[in-house]
Amino acid sequence: MLVSRYSKPEFNPYENDDLVLETPDGPWRAPRAEGPLSARLGIPGSKSLTNRELVLSALADGPSLLRAPLHSRDTALMAEALRELGTLIEEVPGEGAFGPDWRVTPQELTGGSSIDCGLAGTVMRFVPPVAALALGPVAFDGDPHARKRPMRATIDALRALGVDVTDDGRGTLPFSMYGMGTVAGGELEVDASESSQFVSAFLLVAARFENGLTLRHTGAVLPSLPHIEMTIATLAARGVEVSSEASGTWQVSPGPIAGREVDIEPDLSNAAPFLAAALVAGGTVTIEGWPERTTQVGAQLERLLGLFGASARREGTDLTIDGGLGVLGGSSLAGIDLDLSEGGELAPALVALAALADGPSRITGIGHLRGHETDRLAALAAELGALGGAVTELDDGLAIEPRPLHGGLWHSYGDHRMATAGAIIGLAVDDVEIEDIGTTAKTLPEFPALWRNLVRPQAAAGTVSIDPFSSGALGLGLG
Repeated sequence: MLVSRYSKPEFNPYENDDLVLETPDGPWRAPRAEGPLSARLGIPGSKSLTNRELVLSALADGPSLLRAPLHSRDTALMAEALRELGTLIEEVPGEGAFGPDWRVTPQELTGGSSIDCGLAGTVMRFVPPVAALALGPVAFDGDPHARKRPMRATIDALRALGVDVTDDGRGTLPFSMYGMGTVAGGELEVDASESSQFVSAFLLVAARFENGLTLRHTGAVLPSLPHIEMTIATLAARGVEVSSEASGTWQVSPGPIAGREVDIEPDLSNAAPFLAAALVAGGTVTIEGWPERTTQVGAQLERLLGLFGASARREGTDLTIDGGLGVLGGSSLAGIDLDLSEGGELAPALVALAALADGPSRITGIGHLRGHETDRLAALAAELGALGGAVTELDDGLAIEPRPLHGGLWHSYGDHRMATAGAIIGLAVDDVEIEDIGTTAKTLPEFPALWRNLVRPQAAAGTVSIDPFSSGALGLGLG
């Protein structure tokens, strides 16, 4: 049973809707496409935007309203972390189809708390700089694999800012720190080669430092630059200007962070498997509410899916991907040679497509994915290999040599994007079973139901309906 602050709202966003959720016991058999698609669907809010807006709302000088935020394990963990530091976050009725809005009222930040990061990179990287502004001790830990994710850049940066951090030299979770209520700020160097989140984390709080911040990235590479651009855009919307006089350097002056009402965009990266499905099954998939301009890396899908042979069209706020006849209809997918350094989170879906292509592919610039929820390069190579594919790990990517695939158990490794990549393969290959499809609750609890409705809308109507706000559906693990 969830505690009251995560209780089900009085309304049911799935009422009078065909969408129902599934919580299968054991492996989830990925539905095979039975013909061309003609699908139209909405996608819940962006995890990246929701968690950034939650942090900024907690640091603001007045209340904020987040409309149509994502309700998933990652965002629930962020909300709970900020509540532990004293922020008031309330569910209020909204017009979003996937759950209530959030009203966030900032309070004086306090320590004396323990933060569960789960497997959420945004929580383990964004919250410690916020906790530095709290008064008192704060401990951080997370899921077992979270202890393998790189955190040294955050820990070293906090120490450079004068914050007492104890990690026993690990450079990972678990660690503890003692917030002094204020941070002087000034000059800070961070090596963000392993994740752009190390930059975003300090930019988000920099305006609350007494002297602001001049942040310099010292590493040789900076992956996922669009995520830093997203951070800068969310700050600008709240009156905080981030200047950059040189590449890899950012300046933020001290000042207030404004409270605001914000509409959270749909999560375009979570749209990747649905849009990719059109290339496999054939036909069309339309995503509603696609923003005209956005900093989300998922916006690149319109171009990237075109490399495989898809066509795209915009009609108002709808994006439609047309896969033609699709793999199952006899169309050929072109192999690709792609540097994906700015859109690494799209890699699992694109690798799945590449495994169904007619020619070889190389996807590079994604070496940093080794430090995500799992080592995604090793995991993709292992799972495709187990189904008969040929995938070679490169220093910074993967080389895919298409071969006939067969069914089998696809391991998710607790990684939502690994689970959805397996579902793409299952569209064209019989008897693919996904181990722990529930891991998709990290960013898209509705994935199994949305996917089955996409592929077999009539069959999906017979599945069992459950409460979408229950702990089982969201996978929150909050007793």
